[in-house]
Amino acid sequence: MAAITASMVAELRGKTDAPMMECKRALTEAEGDMVRAEDILRVKLGSKAGKAASRITAEGVVAYSVDAGVGALLEVNCETDFVTKNDSFLALANAAAALVVKHDPVDVAALGACEYSLEGFGPTLEDVRKGLIGKIGENMSFRRFKRFAAGHKLASYLHGTRIGVVVEFEGDGTAAKDVAMHVAAMKPVALSSDDVPADLVARERSVATAKAAEDAAVATAAGKPVQSAEIVAKRIEGGVQKYLKEVSLLNQSFVKNDKQTVEQMLKATGTTVKSFTLYVVGEGIEKKVDDFAAEVAAQVAAAKQPG
Repeated sequence: MAAITASMVAELRGKTDAPMMECKRALTEAEGDMVRAEDILRVKLGSKAGKAASRITAEGVVAYSVDAGVGALLEVNCETDFVTKNDSFLALANAAAALVVKHDPVDVAALGACEYSLEGFGPTLEDVRKGLIGKIGENMSFRRFKRFAAGHKLASYLHGTRIGVVVEFEGDGTAAKDVAMHVAAMKPVALSSDDVPADLVARERSVATAKAAEDAAVATAAGKPVQSAEIVAKRIEGGVQKYLKEVSLLNQSFVKNDKQTVEQMLKATGTTVKSFTLYVVGEGIEKKVDDFAAEVAAQVAAAKQPG
């Protein structure tokens, strides 16, 4: 069985806001698998275990560039928040986004080969990146980008430098901008319920099924009647449908008017959203957690060793 460390418990607590001992029990039951442990907590604690799941664990910025109707959204990562405010780092990010628009590179490696110079570093973007690593003293890397050139109108929204959204649309520009802001706030995973990835639907159904089994066990232990299989099946499917509405853009309640859905708002303004792209800095990246006390203790121990 995998060893359950304090840092693992702290990470799970940070993602779920669940009590420390519940996190430890879940990790033990899941044999150290973080995703399984999250699901176990959701079964035991319900929605209480999901409210902190979107916390970001890595640093960097999102940059956007647009020229003649072609746009690009790009994420570049670094080690600390301090560097995200460095003018040279920001110039690198903005230049990279503009190079995506201009050259349409196929991947990060091709982007790095694009011609670019900054502060005496060059002649390529990759050379500038390496030069700034040496100058600033911190690693940085281009993580991902997307270029938009399908012929649709573009609306964008940057929430500071940590969240970036691009919406491809036809119709009213103000409505599309509102949708971009809505996406940044509500973070849908798909345009419609039909577009939600199958693995996410399967995971949600698995959690709902396990929750139903947990409720049945509790009822049995308390000597209370257990719901029929038909009712349980309806509850599970109802939970899945509720989830689909919560995570699909068109079905979400519009942030500026919760009396209507995003789909209803778009229809009222004669606007159609073709797609959206959401980048959140560090999403899905595990950030290293330094144990300062352990580091100091190790340094003291090393200093005591005979030279």
